[in-house]
Amino acid sequence: MSAQDVAPLRRSRPRAAWHTGTVVETRRETPSAARIVLDVPTWPGSDAGSHLDVRLTAPDGYQASRSYSVASASPGGQVVLAVDELPDGEVSPFLVHDLRPGDQVELHGPLGAFFVWRPGESTRPVQLVAGGSGVVPLYAMAAAHGAAGDATPFRLLYSARTPDDVFFADELAALAGPGLALDLVYTRAAPAGWADPVGRLTREALAARTVPAEQRPRVYVCGSTGFVETVAVWLQELGHAAADIHTERFGGL
Repeated sequence: MSAQDVAPLRRSRPRAAWHTGTVVETRRETPSAARIVLDVPTWPGSDAGSHLDVRLTAPDGYQASRSYSVASASPGGQVVLAVDELPDGEVSPFLVHDLRPGDQVELHGPLGAFFVWRPGESTRPVQLVAGGSGVVPLYAMAAAHGAAGDATPFRLLYSARTPDDVFFADELAALAGPGLALDLVYTRAAPAGWADPVGRLTREALAARTVPAEQRPRVYVCGSTGFVETVAVWLQELGHAAADIHTERFGGL
């Protein structure tokens, strides 16, 4: 074990429980997604990368719940979500189109211990790889890293369809710099004057825009199942140890 793997004493993790959140703000995040800010007085805080369950109850008593990544890593009291609509879904269309300030939502969490990042736990570089809305938990990590003034090298490779489809575009632009190396790949359309070719992420682009395996980065990959599985295979082909690759697939309706 090397010195860079030795973590300081961890604080106890909050227990998952049911909470009632009141919507403070909703606004369009991308053409198909909404950012939702909730006031949750009993929320115990969450690590960057955590997720929660949202449960909706219809007037006839029918319930539906889905899991969503938490876009914030706050000490408590507030939760930020960024929900992408799935047209045939039961939960996401309501959250994106019908939720209004003052509405109350049931939340269960915080959940997840494997796919999280905590300031001060390791000095190993961190490589984030996101596809589409899979950037949400990775944005929470980058924001927590910046807020903590953590010196750990951080890099984010983000594949999005178009500039309009980039989640947290302004916040990521503000974080980009010495504290966060930000690499964008556009699969359908790029900004005017964009130097790189438009198209899906390739193995060659992944190799060129990620922390090399010899630096032993901790790697977090989030996106659709196909995206995550492809990237995870490429990373191992490039020499990254499977144990260093943390993956999370988004899904649900």
